[in-house]
Amino acid sequence: MKKHLILLALLSLFHFSPAWADAPEPADVVLYINPLEYKHPIKLWQFYYDYWYTQGQPVERAAKAALGETFGKVSMCDGNNIGKVLVRIVPSMFYNPHMTTFYGKIRADVYTGSGKPLGTFINEASRVGFLDVAPAKQIGATYQAAMQNVVAQMEDNAALQTALKTGVPESETSTPCSMLMVLPAPKMNNLLNTFER
Repeated sequence: MKKHLILLALLSLFHFSPAWADAPEPADVVLYINPLEYKHPIKLWQFYYDYWYTQGQPVERAAKAALGETFGKVSMCDGNNIGKVLVRIVPSMFYNPHMTTFYGKIRADVYTGSGKPLGTFINEASRVGFLDVAPAKQIGATYQAAMQNVVAQMEDNAALQTALKTGVPESETSTPCSMLMVLPAPKMNNLLNTFER
């Protein structure tokens, strides 16, 4: 009886041990946002009022929602996780106090899961609102609209769609998402970039 209990205990230990657990499947899209976007605030201003905020959280929420709705499972870059497609997001926000308008821009550098560039997609959105009335909500909505515009461009990219369907070929090695910060930006698509600041 004692031998059976020991054997059962060992089997349960091996069964639940993470060393033998299957590695999670790669996400469809792994999202990288520079950690500085979560730590260093930027300032929006109007004549007698300033608003400081960090871009990381609102951009992350907007990107996860828009990419997840269109392309499937989205995860944030955390160490060396891998995906079928890697996306580096670079946000920008500007407030025009004369026009009482928020202008948000999203740049998405997109790579295959092995680190090959697929393209850069840039788009923007604007939203009328006052800086001293629910600015966080206005900023989030502006980023969300800009990200949806970027995703609409990404949907038209055949190479990106292929990478999402096939993943990383067996002949190539997956690139850890932490390498995105050192990969060069992909070649720009033929986009009008009217709002370069």
